[in-house]
Amino acid sequence: MKKVKKITLILCLALAVSLLLGTTAFASGDVAGAIEGTWNDASDQIKTVVNNVVFPAIDLILAVFFFAKLATSYFDYRKHGQFEWAAPAILFACLVFALTCPLYIWSILGM
Repeated sequence: MKKVKKITLILCLALAVSLLLGTTAFASGDVAGAIEGTWNDASDQIKTVVNNVVFPAIDLILAVFFFAKLATSYFDYRKHGQFEWAAPAILFACLVFALTCPLYIWSILGM
């Protein structure tokens, strides 16, 4: 019972602090225009970062997983006599998709 009272007290204290310190923000002017302008300015930078950092990192991770899974599938083939194609094929398809993604993803997103 003591633990329940302690948790209730902590939650009530957190609620009181958030009510005392929280303020309401009112926007005046053209908020949508400001957001669109910021997006238009930042979209080129976002494309550059995604194309030069995010996609190569995903490609690297998928390539490592693909070759590791291919190796483990080969060792399983040597041990059991049958080669399991499903996992390496899925990883290869994902790798091809991720490698070609920068060519068409921006036109799909309309950027």
